[in-house]
Amino acid sequence: MDLDTVAGELYGGDLAEFVSARNAAAKAAKAEGNAELAKQIKELRKPTTAAAIVNRLAREDDGGLRELAELGDELRDAHTRLAGDDLRALTRRRGELVRRIMHELPSMSDTVSREVEATLEAVAADPGTAALAVAGRLTSVAHQDTDQWFTLAATVPPATGKRPAKLVDKAEPAKPKRDHRREEEERARARAERDRLRKEAAELAKERAVVERDLVRTQRAAEQATARVEDLRSRLAEAEERAERATAEFEQAKESYEQADHAANEAQKAADAAR
Repeated sequence: MDLDTVAGELYGGDLAEFVSARNAAAKAAKAEGNAELAKQIKELRKPTTAAAIVNRLAREDDGGLRELAELGDELRDAHTRLAGDDLRALTRRRGELVRRIMHELPSMSDTVSREVEATLEAVAADPGTAALAVAGRLTSVAHQDTDQWFTLAATVPPATGKRPAKLVDKAEPAKPKRDHRREEEERARARAERDRLRKEAAELAKERAVVERDLVRTQRAAEQATARVEDLRSRLAEAEERAERATAEFEQAKESYEQADHAANEAQKAADAAR
């Protein structure tokens, strides 16, 4: 038994049985004398419904998820190169791919659908999320700043491979001063917009962190309550079994008493008749 095998079985199993299956696996590891593995198994988090859907998708057909992950690599490369045309084309491909995957999934509630879609967007945005999704090991909805690689002002020119203006031969005519000023203003506006989006993303990330901490606390409390209920049920079953045994013993003793009492009465009657 090892952690990777156990995790694969848990995240590939029935979501409703995750907690009981995890507890059983941890108990088995402890019984084998591997306390550290038992501890690691107990720390495996139960996936949300949306995360479980993406995990199941990875097991049944991970082609779409792998394509999203590869598309994310291309988007990050295009962003690094400031290749505006490539970014726009790749962004359209990302949207089409996410919609195609969503269309092929079974019917689900609006809330779960939004969470699944957000997770698919995050697969293209974050390599870590992509790795977990492709491995089928997501535990919660991935709320990444999915636009961090896709936002590029329309005024930024695509890469052309030409030398920067500062390296152009001095004999080349200089651009009109008015055009240079306008381009500088446009770049300044683009930088301001990117700064605004980054600040907004940072604030949203903080809010997400708070909500996620609350979710983790709530989930742990629920798991503890579930474990407590299972323990009480086990104790109740044992008590009921003891009660059944006691009842059976009582009935047997009662029958023995009645037989002895009847025999004593018959003996008394015989003695009285012999007088």
